[in-house]
Amino acid sequence: MNDYLARAPEGLSRRAQYFVGVHGLRVEGLGAAQYRGHWLERGTPEAVLDRVEAFDEQWGGMVLPPAPTYNGGPKTFCPDTPEAAPSDGWWFRAGDQRAAVPYAFMIGPRGEFGLGTSRWVPLHASVDGWVESVALAHHAAMCAKRITKVTGDDVDALELGSYEAVAEVEGLADTWWRGTDSLIAVYTGQAEFFSRPDYRTAVIYSGLDNWGLHG
Repeated sequence: MNDYLARAPEGLSRRAQYFVGVHGLRVEGLGAAQYRGHWLERGTPEAVLDRVEAFDEQWGGMVLPPAPTYNGGPKTFCPDTPEAAPSDGWWFRAGDQRAAVPYAFMIGPRGEFGLGTSRWVPLHASVDGWVESVALAHHAAMCAKRITKVTGDDVDALELGSYEAVAEVEGLADTWWRGTDSLIAVYTGQAEFFSRPDYRTAVIYSGLDNWGLHG
């Protein structure tokens, strides 16, 4: 199995393309297509298998630097056997965890990236959104003059009215906000998953110039 430099999938922002291209590696993927017949015999719908194969083709075998949250996120993007989701539709694993966390990283029925076991908390509307978020966190950490972390009720006290949502992260439970000289990442995925409001976290990257804000 040979590692080689990753080629960023189309559709990502320039910042995320740079992040994937410079910091990512791609190893041998699952080859989901070879399991199609077996999964069909188990009753998996054709449309679901199309989604698994599309994910595997685009992201399978991709290794990225760890995310600053969720103990780093998936170690390597690699789908697994599709399963019926707890609510409706079908989901499948996005890849194994880097660390021992009490949830799996899943691709949801509508392509969302999120946390799942018997519960389901979508973090971003797509895996692209997750990658954009990780890329932005690495970029902001390098450019910020000051980084501040707040938790629990202090997250609600943040004044975000003058900020704009960073659209490319496709935020659901987790969102990013851009101001005049700062970026704010708001993470509520674990708070929702564990029903623990005190787990809400926001990271404020301050003192950014235009390059730091946009990349």
